[in-house]
Amino acid sequence: MDHEQETAGEVTFRRIRADIIFGRLAPGERLRLERLRGEYNTSVSTLREVLSRLSSEGLVTAEGQRGFEVAPISVENFRQVAAMRSLLEGHALKGSFAAGDIEWEGRVVAAYHKLSRMESRMLAGDADQTMAWKHYDREFHHALISACGSRALLETHGAIFDKFLRYQVLAVLFRGAEAADEHKTLLECALARDAQTALAILDRHIVVCVDYTVANGLLT
Repeated sequence: MDHEQETAGEVTFRRIRADIIFGRLAPGERLRLERLRGEYNTSVSTLREVLSRLSSEGLVTAEGQRGFEVAPISVENFRQVAAMRSLLEGHALKGSFAAGDIEWEGRVVAAYHKLSRMESRMLAGDADQTMAWKHYDREFHHALISACGSRALLETHGAIFDKFLRYQVLAVLFRGAEAADEHKTLLECALARDAQTALAILDRHIVVCVDYTVANGLLT
């Protein structure tokens, strides 16, 4: 029974976490336990535990007697998340490029293939692929750093990447050919083990995304 309860809690945790990241639960939205209990088919006690875990990740805020709310968004927070992503991903990328083997190259190439196909569809005007595109974007960036040798680094980066992803999803952001070209260059750098160029491209890739979002008024 304990194992079943733990499994149910993990399922609920993943569902609510994904719903926050992908905008189905909006920034600032009150998370009323009775409503969520029905929507996620779980108990109030499980929800309290799940929301407390999400609060420790910074995706939910606890408002004392008022309960829980989805964490708000802001330009300043987006910039902070972006800076942390750049720091973690850049460090992991250097280690991964140095240690990566043929199996790693295969993962990177496969992840890039799926991402580039999806970006081609979006460039052709298929706006219904946003969720799939972001899934493959995350997969590609993870593949690039997957040989870094540090589970703790990968886990920490994954949590930060998801916060960055949340902003992109809320802004429905796709920079078009420029972003697609940056992904292609990152692939080429990985295969050539050119970490120096890749770091410069990655930093631009992240910073320009934030600047583009802010400049186009996609965050308030």
